Amino acid sequence: MLLECLHVDGMSERDVEFSRWDSTEPAVHLVPLDWLKPHEEILDKNVRQLEKMTLRWKGYTKPLLVDSKTGSILDGHHRYSVGKNLGLRRLPAMLFDYLDDDSIKVEVWPASGLDSLTKQDIIDMCMSSELFSPKTSRHIVEAEVPPIHVPLDVLNQED
Repeated sequence: MLLECLHVDGMSERDVEFSRWDSTEPAVHLVPLDWLKPHEEILDKNVRQLEKMTLRWKGYTKPLLVDSKTGSILDGHHRYSVGKNLGLRRLPAMLFDYLDDDSIKVEVWPASGLDSLTKQDIIDMCMSSELFSPKTSRHIVEAEVPPIHVPLDVLNQED
């Protein structure tokens, strides 16, 4: 159930309006899919499997983690790809002021081949035309990621 709208200016080339999905805390918003920016490649096999499950559930059961200022996807690249494949207009997301929020941290996966990553590295990659390899970054969030069920027909609505 939609509760309220959050309108944020200056977050990208255009103003972006987010609809709050429910009363869980921290809040889950429905954000425009075309505003989101990935920083990692995905594994096609994982996307196919997740797409089957999403269709079976008829909705999304876990929100993406997203930077509220840039639309950078912090976690949820496979869910984002499923949304693109299904032609959805919006996706459920928890929004963070990523660079200034100490409750979310970034690490590298051991097999990534990198020694470290900074939050700015993630934002920079999202703003570029390149992507890190799959499973390069790992985000740790102090906030609980709430279980959700946002029906696909709601995610297909424009607002």
